[in-house]
Amino acid sequence: MTRSSPTIRAYTPDDQPALLALLRRNTPRFFHVSEEQEYRTYLERHREEYFVVEADGAIVGAGGLNYFPDEQLARLSWDVVDPERHGQGIGHLLTSYRLERLRQRPEIRQVVVRTTQEVYRFYEKMGFTLVRTEHDFWAPGFDLYQMQRAL
Repeated sequence: MTRSSPTIRAYTPDDQPALLALLRRNTPRFFHVSEEQEYRTYLERHREEYFVVEADGAIVGAGGLNYFPDEQLARLSWDVVDPERHGQGIGHLLTSYRLERLRQRPEIRQVVVRTTQEVYRFYEKMGFTLVRTEHDFWAPGFDLYQMQRAL
């Protein structure tokens, strides 16, 4: 079966059910069960820019950007990729897309991502440097790995 090339578009509220299902498919390996409500709240109240990746008629990934202009900083937020598509370039595509968007904003100089011990190596490959860890930050067994990179 030939897969279609992934495309990225802006999130719409109609995407929420598919994204919650995607998060559940990544639970408990990459997300703690308690994070589903936080994700829902983020999508409804705290997202600034959020993007979905579609391929083969389905949402296969998503991730956002939040801005802290006083600090000349942006944060990659709530990255999630279909576990059946891990290792196929979806995360790389989504991260590269957002980094390119940030390069268009001269007031942003640094990008931060807060992730876990399960994923931080991916961000290292994308040029991020580990700056801080905190044990059991997200939930028991889910440590904070805070990473950053210059634009």
